[in-house]
Amino acid sequence: MTLAARLSAIDDRIAEAARRAGRDPGEITRIVVTKFHPAQLVRDLRALGVTEMGENRQQELTAKRDDLVDLDDVRWHFIGQAQTNKAAAIRRASDVVHSIDRTRLADALHRAAVDDGVLDVLVQVNLTEDAGRGGSTLADAESLAEHVLGLESLRLRGVMAVAPLDEDPASAFARLRAVADRIRVIAPEATWMSAGMTGDFVQAIDAGATHLRIGSAITGPRPDRG
Repeated sequence: MTLAARLSAIDDRIAEAARRAGRDPGEITRIVVTKFHPAQLVRDLRALGVTEMGENRQQELTAKRDDLVDLDDVRWHFIGQAQTNKAAAIRRASDVVHSIDRTRLADALHRAAVDDGVLDVLVQVNLTEDAGRGGSTLADAESLAEHVLGLESLRLRGVMAVAPLDEDPASAFARLRAVADRIRVIAPEATWMSAGMTGDFVQAIDAGATHLRIGSAITGPRPDRG
């Protein structure tokens, strides 16, 4: 199957899931995750109309953005775990950071601001009991959101999460939706809910996801890293 065919097939499935959930497919943003793929794939995707790209690693994001500086209408989403010592590099290369999971990271991204630029960010929520996984706890997500709201160079857009592997995604995303609703009380403009990947985006749409992060179902198998 060609890249265009894979993209079309996923978009058809997204639209169908949205309609079944009583939602407008136009309110859902599909982010194509190009992890480990060459910059040329991003060019090919852009030629097919894709403008929202996601990366997990700062070094790869920085390299691709530098290589593709002429694609000035592409919006780059950083969706991986972030180290505070890479905050400046992440900020330079990103239009949106999905993985704010602690105040120290939010502060580091804020300190890396240049001029009056504002960076769109999301609070990442850990939907598991494993403290080693990325994300704020369910209990701490609101206080983290309030902290972000106090940093003028960051614009809180909403929440992000990855569904646990050992649980029905629907129940996990219901917990995320509850957190999202509570955060919208203190930040009505924080309407984004970044949730759902290839295997669970239907359940994410049912729960109210606005942004989906789709990788290999569109891009094809990731190249062998050797």
